[in-house]
Amino acid sequence: MAPNGEGKTRFGIVAGRKVGHAVRRNRIKRLLREVFRLNKNRFPAGYDIIVIVKRGIPALSYNDVVKEIADLFTEGINDSKISQ
Repeated sequence: MAPNGEGKTRFGIVAGRKVGHAVRRNRIKRLLREVFRLNKNRFPAGYDIIVIVKRGIPALSYNDVVKEIADLFTEGINDSKISQ
């Protein structure tokens, strides 16, 4: 996470081939984009947020992804405020 000086939050995802085949990578990216889309006002404004997906990530449901992201941003996101 880094300040971008634009006043709006931008979200980027990096998922290389080592994460898995294209279907798996795309599903992970869709889940992450959906969490951001539904909760973008909960993220700190004016930052670029980049999520790097690492090899060995387990198959996660939408609610699992919401919890993981919320754990990363406990200061900026309150679990009770995240859309589920």
